[in-house]
Amino acid sequence: MAVEIVTFGCRLNTYESEVMKREADAAGLGELKDGAIIFNTCAVTSEAVRQARQAIRKARRENPEARIIVTGCAAQTEAENFAAMGEVDMVLGNEEKLKSNSYRMLPDFGVNQFEKVRVNDIMEVRETASHMVDAIEGRARAFVQVQNGCDHRCTFCIIPYGRGNSRSVPMGGVVDQVKRLVDNGYAEVVLTGVDMTSYGPDLPGNLRLGKLVKTVLSQVPDLQRLRLSSIDSIEADDDLMEALANESRLMPHLHLSLQSGDDMILKRMKRRHLRDDSIQFCETVRQIRPDIVFGADIIAGFPTETEAMFQNSMKIVEDCGLTHLHVFPYSPREGTPAARMPQVRRDIVKERAARLRGEADRAYAAHLKALDGSVQKLLIERESVNGQAGIGRTEGFTMAAFTADDAENVPGKIIERRIIGHDKDKLLTSTL
Repeated sequence: MAVEIVTFGCRLNTYESEVMKREADAAGLGELKDGAIIFNTCAVTSEAVRQARQAIRKARRENPEARIIVTGCAAQTEAENFAAMGEVDMVLGNEEKLKSNSYRMLPDFGVNQFEKVRVNDIMEVRETASHMVDAIEGRARAFVQVQNGCDHRCTFCIIPYGRGNSRSVPMGGVVDQVKRLVDNGYAEVVLTGVDMTSYGPDLPGNLRLGKLVKTVLSQVPDLQRLRLSSIDSIEADDDLMEALANESRLMPHLHLSLQSGDDMILKRMKRRHLRDDSIQFCETVRQIRPDIVFGADIIAGFPTETEAMFQNSMKIVEDCGLTHLHVFPYSPREGTPAARMPQVRRDIVKERAARLRGEADRAYAAHLKALDGSVQKLLIERESVNGQAGIGRTEGFTMAAFTADDAENVPGKIIERRIIGHDKDKLLTSTL
C-alpha cells in the first residue's frame, strides 16, 4: 500500500512531506500489507497540536492495523506526549523524518514508549541539506526550502525548539531545485523557510535573501513566477528591495510577520521591529512596487494587551494597507515566556480576534473592489469542471474564479482574465 502523509501547518512542512514520502518509500514502508500513515505535525498553536491528536485517533479507528508515525514540530517539542498515545507506533524528530534509515527502524508492536521515540536535540543540527523533489503532490505551485530554524526567541513562539537554530540551504542547491521543478512544468515556485529573511549569514560569502532571489531569477530564466513566503520586514536587505522594484517575475505579494500593531506588546513579544517600522516598510515598498499586496500575521489577545493596545493592531491594518490577514487568537504554549505573563481572559481574546477578522474582511473587500475592470494573470489551482468555475490566483495572490476551454484548463497554467466583480471571497472574471 502507498505511504500516506498527513501534513499540518506551514509551506515548509508541505515541501518536507514530499521528501518524507520519497524516503519512506525507499525504506520499504509502501510494501507494508496494512500501510503506513505519517503525520507531519505543526506546533505553532495548541489548537494545531489538538487537531493532530484528533486526526491520529481517527486514523487509528479507520486503519486499525496500519503503522502510524508522528513527526514534525509538535513531535519534536512533545515527543513523550505523542509516544504515550496508544495509537502511535513511532515518533520521529524533524531531523530524523528526512532520512530513509529512520523509517527502516520502525519498531514492532508492543515496544515501550522509549523505543518508540527517535528525536535528537534539534539545537545540535548545524546544516540544512538540499533535498531534491520532482513535484509537490496536489499543488499547482511548488515550494522550495531555502532555510530552516530560527535564532530569535519571540516570547510566544515554540517553533525554535521544534526547528532548531537558523541554517541556510546553499544557494547552488536552491537554484538546482528550482531548475528541476521548472523543467518538470511548474510555472510558479515559492521560496520558503522558518525565518526566511535570516537566510545566508551561515554560508560563505555573506549572502542574504535578496542575493538568493536575484540569483534564482538570473539562473532560471524559464521560471515565470517566483514568490516569497512569510518574511520579517525588519530584515529585508537592499538586494531584496531592488528585486521587488525591478524584477517583474518576483510576485508583488509579501506576507509580513507583524504579530501586533502596538509598540509595548511588540517589546513584550521580543520582536525586533516597532509599529512605525512596519508602516514605513509598507510605504517604501509601495513606492517602488505600486501593485504590491501585503498580507500579515497578527495575534489578538497577547498577555497584558489592553483595549487601547488592541486598537493599535486594528489600526495597523489600514496604516500598512494590509489585505490578506491571518488572525491568531493568542494561544499559550507551555515552556514559552509569554505563557507565564498575565493572561487576557479567553472570552476577550476570542472577541478581539473576531473584531480583527472583521477589520480584515473590510480591507479584503476594498482590495477586491479596487481590482474591478483590471486584467489579471491567474495561475490555475483548480480547473473548471462541467461548467463549474475553476480557481486561480493573481500575481498578488488574490483568489479568482474563471471558466476556460480544455486547452487552457490545466492546473499550474497561467491565463489572463478581466475582473468583472467579486463575491466577497474571490474575484469574478471574464475572458478578454
